[in-house]
Parts: sequence; structure tokens; C-alpha cells
Amino acid sequence: MTQRTEKTVYTIGLALTALWFTASGFFEITKNPIVWDDTIALGYPPHFITVLGVAKLLGVIVLLIPNRLFWLKDWVFAGLFFDIIFAFTSGYSVIGLAGCVAPVVAFLMVLVTYVMFRRLHPVIKIGA
Repeated sequence: MTQRTEKTVYTIGLALTALWFTASGFFEITKNPIVWDDTIALGYPPHFITVLGVAKLLGVIVLLIPNRLFWLKDWVFAGLFFDIIFAFTSGYSVIGLAGCVAPVVAFLMVLVTYVMFRRLHPVIKIGA
């Protein structure tokens, strides 16, 4: 895969990830029934949903800052993966397999984006 292709895949993945988690975070903060009611039904407390929404929006801001804060972007990607894993397990536990479709799609999208991020910005080992 050429570097141009990697950049294109990363840019598309980043745009989709940013849209997905911006929408999700915004809906959580504004208590929009599209997300709020389902998340309450999964057993999450209201204060947690609001904090999660704020964290998602802050994470998206960090991801969209070009060529800066690479170490923090790793943490954001980790947080997104944790969010997706919790969404998957909660959805499966409460709803069943039907509750797992969106988390699987999100996982694949974020995974491809993170792999391209690391291919474009490899980790520099200090002291190696």
C-alpha cells in the first residue's frame, strides 16, 4: 500500500470516526432519545452518559488536530476501543446479537483508522 493510499484511507476513516463519535457525544450530552433512551435501557446511569458524551467530543477534537499530540491520540483511540467494547458487551447482554451490529461496525472503522494512523506515524522508541 502506498503512502498516498494510507493517507487517503486514514483521512476517510478519521472523518467517519469523527462524525460517528461527534454525533454520539452530542446526542449523549443533549439527552437526545436516539441515544439516551437506549443507553439508559442498557443500565448506564445518567451522569455517566453525560460524562461519556463530553469525553467523546474532547477526543474527537484531539484526533482532528493535525500533526500534534500523537501520544494523546493513542489514548483517545484506546478510549474509543473501550467505549466500543462496553457498547458491544452491554448490547449483547441486554438486547442480544441485534445490539452488536453498530459496535462491530464502529470497531472495524476505528481499527482501520488506528492502523493507518500508526503506519503514517510510527511510534518512536526512546532510548532504543
